[in-house]
Amino acid sequence: MAEASAPSSNKDDSEGHGHVVAKHYNELQESGRDMRYDSRIFYMRNFNNWIKSVVIGETLSSLKKQSRSQRDISVLDLCSGKGGDLLKWKKGNITKIVCTDIAGTSVEQSEKRYKDMVDRERFKDRVFSAEFITADCSKTRLKDLYKDPEMKFDITSCQFSFHYCFESYNQAEMMLRNAVECLNLGGYFIGTTPNSQELVRRLRDSDDLSFGNDVYKVTYKSDDKTNIPLFGAEYNFHLEGVVDCPEFLVFFPVLEKMAEKHGMKLIYKTPFGEYFEHFVQDRDYKHLLSKMSALEMYPADEGNKLMGNADTEYEHVRLFLEQESKKDDRSESRDQQYRRPRTVGTLSKAEWEAVTLYCVFMFQKVKDLKTGEEWQETTVTETFRKRPADEPLLTSPPKVLKDT
Repeated sequence: MAEASAPSSNKDDSEGHGHVVAKHYNELQESGRDMRYDSRIFYMRNFNNWIKSVVIGETLSSLKKQSRSQRDISVLDLCSGKGGDLLKWKKGNITKIVCTDIAGTSVEQSEKRYKDMVDRERFKDRVFSAEFITADCSKTRLKDLYKDPEMKFDITSCQFSFHYCFESYNQAEMMLRNAVECLNLGGYFIGTTPNSQELVRRLRDSDDLSFGNDVYKVTYKSDDKTNIPLFGAEYNFHLEGVVDCPEFLVFFPVLEKMAEKHGMKLIYKTPFGEYFEHFVQDRDYKHLLSKMSALEMYPADEGNKLMGNADTEYEHVRLFLEQESKKDDRSESRDQQYRRPRTVGTLSKAEWEAVTLYCVFMFQKVKDLKTGEEWQETTVTETFRKRPADEPLLTSPPKVLKDT
């Protein structure tokens, strides 16, 4: 298949912001659980982690439904950071993982986390093997760095990082090539990334070139809100205590076309809010929300305080509890009501505004370009519909009643 020519660019890919991103994450201090709990975005970070757990769990489930389900499962974790998903992959019973990241310090921490995980395991052979590589995945071909250049993967995962490669066409093309060229036919490329559709909508609704709240702030670099380039559309993203560096809009229609020439098909691209609403209906995933402390309990326990402003950030859940109370009035005696105080899992409005900037995506390899073989099985359905560009996202934060 002939490759499309890259759009012209005045920017030399040897330059760019990769060193800025690497420096930011190399200098980011690892915090303990107590310090993380003190963070304004403690529950938001846990919620995002829950989303990743569901994405990974659902992908592994889809993979195991395939006819070759008895084979070993290998994973490529692009931009793997400090190895925060290693335990998720262990629970998924994979066989091998390759972790890559641009930040050398993060790779070292990831490798240490893996070794600690192995040391804690009584039966060492139950833990997958792992390989760790420090590289800029948007500029370096990873296949040349693997211990076994002929290895194949069943899943490629890129969580909260793919947007960095859209600094230029060449970087996006290299990142995509790394993500999919070693995938088995029928394999998946999954990830989470800022939703450019929502970012642009909020930008154009703002009075100037920035928008946000006390949790996050986005500042668009160009003063032209109308003519936004397909690559290199830079903005600075600040997330309280976690991120403060340049990022780039990922236009999914462009990514989808680029992926097609690598034999990939977009299965879904879904906003976090819609993804949550769908999978919170699953009993196991709902239980996982509680286990991971992914939602803040309202009202707060005695002696504790809410993460957000109690007067302005939780109106959605107060109204919800009032409605539930009226239902109780119609169905129970007052004595029964007093024995069953209502507690609701939620997020503050500020956190939810930040959460709903993101989307989940999944691609599947449906054609091997070398052999021409096409994927025949239909193991994944398009659970989520394609959303019109002008359709508003879910704006109300979660309201999950605690089981009584």
